[in-house]
Amino acid sequence: MLHNVLTRGKRRIRVSVIKSYDVGNGDMFCILHNSDNFTTIDCNLVDDRVDELIDEVRHLSRSKTITRFISTHPDEDHIHGLETLDESIGILNFYRVDNRVAKSVETSSFKRYKELRGDPMRSFAIFKGCKRRWMNQSDGDRGSSGLNILWPDTSNSDYKSALSIAANGGSCNNVSPIIKYSLQDGVVALWMGDLETGFMEKVVDCVDLSHADILFAPHHGRRSGRPPRAWLEKISPGVIVVGDAPSDDLYYYRGYNTITQNSSGDILFDCGTGKVDVFVSSATYDASFLHYDTHGSYDGMRYVGSFATRDGS
Repeated sequence: MLHNVLTRGKRRIRVSVIKSYDVGNGDMFCILHNSDNFTTIDCNLVDDRVDELIDEVRHLSRSKTITRFISTHPDEDHIHGLETLDESIGILNFYRVDNRVAKSVETSSFKRYKELRGDPMRSFAIFKGCKRRWMNQSDGDRGSSGLNILWPDTSNSDYKSALSIAANGGSCNNVSPIIKYSLQDGVVALWMGDLETGFMEKVVDCVDLSHADILFAPHHGRRSGRPPRAWLEKISPGVIVVGDAPSDDLYYYRGYNTITQNSSGDILFDCGTGKVDVFVSSATYDASFLHYDTHGSYDGMRYVGSFATRDGS
């Protein structure tokens, strides 16, 4: 689990940790913030990892006062096991876009999503520029998490159309938000849920994007989720994480540094001032673009190198 220390090697003070879990054809991320915040983005509690994942989230959430779950959209590969997670840790802050997504077949996870979505005490709608303690606002008690929402613009006609399609039982991929995490003097990371290329091209001029050190490729890295060239040029990502999807469906982002989760397994980004150390669960994966800095292992995960951040915000 992430609370253990490295087994060897000289270390700087740890600032924050981002972990991308290898959960098959689905998404799950956790952020252990440098403030009194812990965030989970999506979940896909695959059968052979349920207990392990629940135990890790439970332990890490106990170390912070403010915990939140952000749902990009309620497809099964992004909410599978949500009811188990809620019953195990108690989701107190449930963040989602304002929607009326409907499914012809309702799984237990989707039913729990609807319950959380409609709970006025636990649910909070996210949208472009939204403000909330302690997501992106600090006070005298604690700092913010460094999370900001770049999309959706709820007045945008194409977004309204995507909401309507999802409310009538169609795909809900394009109701996904764009989430930005910024660490002062350190990493900037972007998540885009399962946004599809065709939709992104429609709103290409409607999203204010800038450099990010890590881009988690939309739609698990599929060709169908390749961001427009104009977005990639603005983001100029230091690393693109290509998700765990069938290899024939993946877009490999030629010309960019990539880590492919099909091969790397779990990926842990240990984020400090001006740099990120990268660890993976695979015993054999290698990323030649990373600079090797002679660090040790991290809770059994193997160090594969480091990269410098642009120190954006």
